[in-house]
Amino acid sequence: MTDKRFGVAVPDWVAPPRPEGVLLEGLYARLERLEADTHAADLHRAFSVDDGLWDYLPYGPFGSSAGYHRWVKASASGTDPLFYALRDRETGHCGGVASYLRITPEAGSIEVGHICLSPEVQRGRVSTEATFLMMQWAFDAGYRRYEWKCDALNLPSRRAAERLGFAYEGLFRQAAVVKGRNRDTAWYSVIDSEWPSLREAYRAWLLPANFRADGSQRERLSDLTRLVRGGDR
Repeated sequence: MTDKRFGVAVPDWVAPPRPEGVLLEGLYARLERLEADTHAADLHRAFSVDDGLWDYLPYGPFGSSAGYHRWVKASASGTDPLFYALRDRETGHCGGVASYLRITPEAGSIEVGHICLSPEVQRGRVSTEATFLMMQWAFDAGYRRYEWKCDALNLPSRRAAERLGFAYEGLFRQAAVVKGRNRDTAWYSVIDSEWPSLREAYRAWLLPANFRADGSQRERLSDLTRLVRGGDR
């Protein structure tokens, strides 16, 4: 008999491993452990077209490739956050970064963050598949909860979380001070029981047949993930 004073039992719980930065590769995207000498120059090229990409990040913009190289070497070489460079397999160029962070195996929780996507990969197959690959690794490894957090004023990030099938959980007021300004943080998540259905939505959207010759999509990912989320969005 279930004792309603406590949460649902999690029998035989074993904490999952920490991510080690292994290569994650799909049809369109390759996620490589971020390294300054390998990726910084190409990423700076992609990011330099729009300084607004850094508006809601606690660092940047970077005025030179050398400056970004120094930042990657000094700040993005640890294991939490664990940074990836997003490489477009078709062009061979890197167009974005993302990381695992707040990695808490004992709770089965892991977050994706430090996301910076250049215009050449935003909302496209490369960035979407990169999200899929990172989430797939986390749930396959045994994590129970996959988090997405962003500045509450960062409407593009909030729309992206919804498009990608994350559930909105609420607002943490005055959660941080970033670049001298208040940050309220919006919280989103996917949990393991939702992942099988959400995984199929991603797979359906990523099929080559879902894209026309000009690269435009036939079926929108937001429509597919909305079916998975149902009435909670």
